[in-house]
Amino acid sequence: MSKQRTELDSMGEVHVPADAYYGAQTQRAVENFPISGWPMPPAMISAMGWVKYACGVANRDLGKLTGSGKNPMTDAQVDAMLAACEEIAAGKLVDQFPVDVFQTGSGTSSNMNVNEVISNRAIEIIGGDRMQATKAIHPNDHVNMGQSTNDTFPTAIHVATAVQIQESLLPSLKRLHKALADKAAAWDKVIKIGRTHLMDATPLRLGQEFGGFARQIELSISRAEQARDAVLELPVGGTAVGSGINTHPEFGSRVAKVLADKTGIAFVEAVNHFEANAQRDALVAAHGELKCIAQTLFNFANNIRWLGSGPRCGFYEVQLPSRQPGSSIMPGKVNPVMCESMMQLTARVMGNDTCITMCGASGGNFQLNIMMPVMAHTTLESIHLLSSGTHAFVEFCVDEMEANVEQCEASVEQSLSMCTSLNPLIGYEQAAKLAKEAFSTGQTIRELCLEKKILPEDTLTEALDPWKMTEPQA
Repeated sequence: MSKQRTELDSMGEVHVPADAYYGAQTQRAVENFPISGWPMPPAMISAMGWVKYACGVANRDLGKLTGSGKNPMTDAQVDAMLAACEEIAAGKLVDQFPVDVFQTGSGTSSNMNVNEVISNRAIEIIGGDRMQATKAIHPNDHVNMGQSTNDTFPTAIHVATAVQIQESLLPSLKRLHKALADKAAAWDKVIKIGRTHLMDATPLRLGQEFGGFARQIELSISRAEQARDAVLELPVGGTAVGSGINTHPEFGSRVAKVLADKTGIAFVEAVNHFEANAQRDALVAAHGELKCIAQTLFNFANNIRWLGSGPRCGFYEVQLPSRQPGSSIMPGKVNPVMCESMMQLTARVMGNDTCITMCGASGGNFQLNIMMPVMAHTTLESIHLLSSGTHAFVEFCVDEMEANVEQCEASVEQSLSMCTSLNPLIGYEQAAKLAKEAFSTGQTIRELCLEKKILPEDTLTEALDPWKMTEPQA
């Protein structure tokens, strides 16, 4: 067994690994929740580091840390505490946060985990002995001053969510939008057949089809921004139940300003702290936008999969890049693996939305939601999957796709829906009869019309011009 040290909390002594930066409450949680083996996501720990930093700055500037209260800090201790917070925010000491996601529903175990690590690391920074049971920089009295888990933990969820959307999801969606817009422009002259109900329809241009895909992603970018903006109000300052007990009236607004300055995201103090502490409606709303983005990406990837099907017995209008062998038994087979990857991860995100919705609806009783850790984990998982999956899809699929011009154009003349452009000239009923006869005889609409002399040849040629069918006509 590794060496241990003895730490104290309000329940008594706890034996903690000697080299751990965390303390008694973290160790209790490790022992109580041997559930999934999933620690809180690094993005959440980083956000908690920034929240603790902002709280420390606010308390410092309000004179609370070095004031005349119990156990005042020196300026050097305050600086060390803030430096430790910044280290956590930067992703250092990541192995010191072992508490399982499925823990106490308020996130108290993770909040105290962060408080204890900051406390011990700050003591180490000023040259103290973090092994001692009595803490010169205390996890509750100093690091957690003016705070409750009930307001700082959901604040960290909002910060992590907004930051990850801003820094990961939005760049990936913008990259995909540009790639699709570029394809739409490059393929604007490629005529192909349209499909509705998976059946032949009137012609369109491949560029128009991809322009529609690009617009889907443009709207997804707006939805990601709405998801980010849904969590800009921060609960911090409400402390235990929203009343703000044991904190300064300016605390919440000051913390929000520090976080806004540090992240470049327009965080503000909650309008009503009782709502902000008790309910996670904003997170449910944010994830609802993520769900919509997920279904858009699922739909898009599935369309690309169909367009690339073949190569000889499918549509094969778009040539997908060959990424890996597709079969352990069929030599030479190549599958649309990037499409399938995207469809699976987006299905996961859509499933995650059910978890978030249930947690928001049933977890918020009176002054506190007690499902917050799993909401944090699930939301951040969704953002990560959408971000990394989209980047991979662009790099390994969209960027390398090529139009199969010959295959696109070959099917146009064969389509029975070419008769649609004859409606204004011969009427729907006669055009429908031509379509049925052409199908039964194996002729094209053009061939049958010429044979039956339905229209003068020059009129027919103009009416059956597939390019004109891709635009409105006066």
